[in-house]
Amino acid sequence: MAAAPTAPAGHRSDFDVIVVGAGIMGSCAAHAAASRGARALLLERFDLLHGLGSSHGDSRIIRDAYAKARYVPMVRLARRLWADAEAESGYRVLTPAPQLTFGPRDSASLLAAVRNAGAEEVDLATRWGGAFRVPDGWVTAVSEHGGGVLNATKAVAMFQALAVKKGAAVRDNAEVVGIEKGAEGGVVVRTSGGEVFRGAKCVVTVGAWASKLLRSVAGVELPIQPLHTLILYWRVKPGRERELTAKAGFPTFSSSGDPPVYGTPSLELPGLIKISCDGGPPCDPDNRNWDAGDKEVTERVARWIEEAMPGHLDAAGGPVIRQSCICSMTPDADFVIDFLGGDFGEDVVVGAGFSGHGFKMGPAVGRFLAEMAIDGKSKTAAEAGVELGCYRINRFDGNPMGNDANKDY
Repeated sequence: MAAAPTAPAGHRSDFDVIVVGAGIMGSCAAHAAASRGARALLLERFDLLHGLGSSHGDSRIIRDAYAKARYVPMVRLARRLWADAEAESGYRVLTPAPQLTFGPRDSASLLAAVRNAGAEEVDLATRWGGAFRVPDGWVTAVSEHGGGVLNATKAVAMFQALAVKKGAAVRDNAEVVGIEKGAEGGVVVRTSGGEVFRGAKCVVTVGAWASKLLRSVAGVELPIQPLHTLILYWRVKPGRERELTAKAGFPTFSSSGDPPVYGTPSLELPGLIKISCDGGPPCDPDNRNWDAGDKEVTERVARWIEEAMPGHLDAAGGPVIRQSCICSMTPDADFVIDFLGGDFGEDVVVGAGFSGHGFKMGPAVGRFLAEMAIDGKSKTAAEAGVELGCYRINRFDGNPMGNDANKDY
């Protein structure tokens, strides 16, 4: 991947848009800006494609079974943009799969998700070899189209490569420590290595580091709590391996019971299947306890497997593979997509707080952020029916729960 030449300390480079943070959101924003002909610079604090944040690994679910209806048009837009990027790159990062949603029938959010996805109830005893056992009376509904599994790291690399192809400069190991108003307009971005970059606009997409960076550069307090999460892979019982594969049509799935479990078909690691549960202990991304929550999470998921998939998975020996990740949670689990405001006005755009469910919408969010930086608004969001007012920074002012103070489901 091409990178901008190393600049000596104090050197000034001019760009239309400087994107800080090269996870999925920043990489998509850099691609969207460069696709508009903007001179774009993408800066990453660590090595490109590192595993310290929220955008690494082999699989993320894409689905439109959302209780909050406002996310459905964003997912559907993102799905089209994923296909466009695959066509542009010449390779695939998305493996189609049905989406199974199940849980207690008295769950209002579950029923809303099923309704919003247009999912149809099915008898699990006759689907997928009877792999799932759920309590009587639960809702079990399937969306047959539009879902699937995204290869996360490969997808990030794809958008970075496409951004470079469009003319963007990509730099890693460039920790941003300062974002300031330029004396003659625009912004000045400073790195810990002493480099100085000038840009007309800046997009901040630094994931779990968002609160720290925005507090230091603008005194803005964003209520985003990073959580240390675990991704677990379990062994498929002998003779069942093929049944649980994406190729055989096995679904991605999510259970809204206790624990709230999600999983993907056997795909990236033959003979293993990914099943984990939402949530995890709070963490400091700069000082993580890599074992935090391990025992509790693995035991909860193992008990779920023994109850829900005992004939197909071996949970007795625990997970075969454990991988760490971070979810950056807002109090209402909704995104932050907004101008930073204050002294920066509309010169700095923030994408943050994606709360463990944003990856699938990366291409859409990246385009929104780029258009907001370049045009002051997102035409694409308006045309897709996405109301960005739901994602404002100031929704927490005097209202700690943000959008959850008035749930729309």
